[in-house]
Amino acid sequence: MQLLLPLLGVLAGALLSVQAGVNAQLSRGLGSPFLAALVSFGVGTLGLAAFVLALGSGTAPGWRTLPLHVWIAGGLLGACYVSANIFLVPRLGTAAVMSLIVCGQLLAALALDHFGLLGLAERGLGPGRLAGAALLLAGVFLITRN
Repeated sequence: MQLLLPLLGVLAGALLSVQAGVNAQLSRGLGSPFLAALVSFGVGTLGLAAFVLALGSGTAPGWRTLPLHVWIAGGLLGACYVSANIFLVPRLGTAAVMSLIVCGQLLAALALDHFGLLGLAERGLGPGRLAGAALLLAGVFLITRN
């Protein structure tokens, strides 16, 4: 299990790069990055609906107490992410966009962890984390410069 979870994370990251390329093709064919994002989310919604129906939805006893922003934010943030991806990949290239996205993800994740935001456990910014972030930023710089 210790190896499986990190491999699943790497696979998820690889799938994001493939998704970016496929969605860029869809955008060219449809003539709009936002229409392509809508189609992408529509197909994804249908796929998830089939998955939930096949496996069952589980129990959700606390759904009534969730604040409205929890219901809305994930979908809207996902729509922004996919739309930005579709817009940027043809202009900057997949490697540059993915490196910039990973950089943004890591910086936000470090802040979320450090301050314990969104109900997450606090995990401080030690020297190792700061060095890792610096190396990632250096990598982004090298990948995005021409």
